[in-house]
Amino acid sequence: MTDSQEVSNETVQADLVYAVDTGETLVNQTMPAGDMSRVVTGTYEMHPRDIRNGRLTRDQFSLDRNGFVFADHPTAMTDFFDKDQLASVYYPEACKLVAEMSGASRVEVFDHTIRSSDEDTRKEKLVREPVHSAHNDYTEVSGPRRVREIFPDEAENLLSRRFAIIQVWRAIRKPIEIDPLTICDARTFRKEDLLRAERRYPDRVGETYRLAFSPGQEWYYFPHMTRDEALVFKVYDSDTSLDARFTPHTSFTDPTSPKDGPPRESIEIRTFAFFDD
Repeated sequence: MTDSQEVSNETVQADLVYAVDTGETLVNQTMPAGDMSRVVTGTYEMHPRDIRNGRLTRDQFSLDRNGFVFADHPTAMTDFFDKDQLASVYYPEACKLVAEMSGASRVEVFDHTIRSSDEDTRKEKLVREPVHSAHNDYTEVSGPRRVREIFPDEAENLLSRRFAIIQVWRAIRKPIEIDPLTICDARTFRKEDLLRAERRYPDRVGETYRLAFSPGQEWYYFPHMTRDEALVFKVYDSDTSLDARFTPHTSFTDPTSPKDGPPRESIEIRTFAFFDD
């Protein structure tokens, strides 16, 4: 990261995609293994938003206040498409980072998703496309449900104390120039902006939030993210006293991105973070 890149535009203006509350059920249907397409139903609209360069104030962010933190995080990974290497190298790296950032006493990876903006890579590697609509991956219902699904024997004990679902997002090869991720300050959206949506898989039905527009929402991004940097953000927290329990986010089309920039390639790791208190 060069100084000129880091202190580039204080804000960019871009159109973000929001759900519209029409009363209909919002559905995001994921196809069976090998078919990386999706079927999305519901009404969506675009709103132009100022998106702030979070690098300029990176030390001011907090997981429990804003819902996200930005970290320098060198990785020993050489190939993020290697599932064995992911499990043996990156999962432990991500768990350690989440524990350091959150103060959790136990962190467990339960899922990951690799995304690419290049169609050929998606077909070759069977990975997904960037998501261009504001959303939060878990809800009041689906957060605890996921613990019960992954840890059925321990669930009641684990759910008797505070837990969070925390994600780690990063570039996996070249710096992010196309389709960067923007994230909403958790203090700036209203509870009623979160719209329940069904996430239908071949073997189960999950639940996420889609975000409706409200003018007070404040958005941040971290331009030119490299593979040795990570965005850590919270998508569920059982502690209802905190400002940040959910943190909506979305990919967006950055008008300042170079037209010949490399395709975005990223990974998001999903973790359970369990706390002693």
